[in-house]
Amino acid sequence: MISPLAYVDKGAKIGDNVTIHPFAYIDKDVEIGDNCTIMPYASILSGTRMGTDNIVYQGAIIGATPQDFKFKGEDTLLKIGHHNTIREKVIINRGTNTTDSTIVGDGNFLLEGVHLAHDTHLGNNCVLGNGAKTAGNCIIDDEAILGSGVIIKHGCRVGSWSLVRDGCRANKDVPPYIVAAHNPITYYGINALILAKEGHFSEGLIDDIAKAYRQIYQCGTSLENALRRIREIMEIGPELAYMLDFIESSERGIIGVTL
Repeated sequence: MISPLAYVDKGAKIGDNVTIHPFAYIDKDVEIGDNCTIMPYASILSGTRMGTDNIVYQGAIIGATPQDFKFKGEDTLLKIGHHNTIREKVIINRGTNTTDSTIVGDGNFLLEGVHLAHDTHLGNNCVLGNGAKTAGNCIIDDEAILGSGVIIKHGCRVGSWSLVRDGCRANKDVPPYIVAAHNPITYYGINALILAKEGHFSEGLIDDIAKAYRQIYQCGTSLENALRRIREIMEIGPELAYMLDFIESSERGIIGVTL
């Protein structure tokens, strides 16, 4: 159902069973997949490609022009997957240039006032609390949680199954499976409650993750030595391999580590 009081550009492609409420704005060069709901006063702007079963709440601006001085008016994209909940006053900018896009995966919850800046890549099944914000070119891996008021600085990455507590400011990468807290932000233990609750991690695997992070954050050695020690004393399955690769490939360094 498309309300006659909504504006839908003739060039927009609207899927089946889409509900567009009064006073919503759907721009040209927009694609909205089946079974989506666009609430009143939401704006879906040019360059947005949206999958199926998404709901966009009042006042959200999806596909906004990048807040980036490098942007010169190119026809750039925002790609949104399926089953996302985008709450009131969320702003998502599209990409800065045609070599990349802003990407939102599947099954995410973006609560009131979230801002995803240009060329940010958000994975699947993430939760971003009220007013959480990323600068441009950030990467948020699957299953991450950003608390209310969190700010992720330009180009930083947040690992899977990590929890960044309310109000934190991250100017380095947040490695997977941990709780990050305080300002300045630092390691605050592993995210054991969520890891155990979701059922994807056995008790033994959670213990192994905790042991690995003790080498990094509690043994008083360099990061290089800690990573070498982890490989020497532990069996490296897929989860620890992802953790090690995340840390070793980090360009900005990880929070709480100076060497």
